[in-house]
Amino acid sequence: MRVILGSTSEQLGVMKLSDALRKAQSLGLDLVEVAPTANPPVCKIVDFGKFRYDISKQEKDKKTSGTKLKEIKFRVNIDAHDYLTKIRHGEGFLDKGNKVRVQLQFRGREMAHQEFGMQLMEKVRDDLVGMSQVEMEPKIAGRNVTMTLSPLPAARRKRKFSVAADDADEEAAEKSAAATPE
Repeated sequence: MRVILGSTSEQLGVMKLSDALRKAQSLGLDLVEVAPTANPPVCKIVDFGKFRYDISKQEKDKKTSGTKLKEIKFRVNIDAHDYLTKIRHGEGFLDKGNKVRVQLQFRGREMAHQEFGMQLMEKVRDDLVGMSQVEMEPKIAGRNVTMTLSPLPAARRKRKFSVAADDADEEAAEKSAAATPE
């Protein structure tokens, strides 16, 4: 069997079982079989309690990595800067692998012009097309229009609105405004 020293990941080489057990006992640690199907089988010399704890921690991390549903709310008469901020948040959620529910709320007489709400939802869908795919088309329910977007695979995602690029543009504009005499 191939033996690895767990704390340093140093390979001790191929040993007999009795030699490997003797080495583990001399270090005050345990011999744990890690890959029984490998040829030769791989064993690690580690503290068994710590080994079990690490495995349970890894399994817990796998469970919590499931997708969450995040929500972004819009109004029909949203300002351009507010719209960009919400779209950036949506991109961030999608980039982390979360689904995004886009909700548009109508107030008062806005219900008379629901086509404006649908236009805004189409704009959101078009702006986030590089990061997501539509899971549920925009649907009117009462005073709300909802649409659900799911993230594209990580390799196909392309951010359209990045915070760093906008900050750089603002800094360049400020420098050019400061450089021009009044």
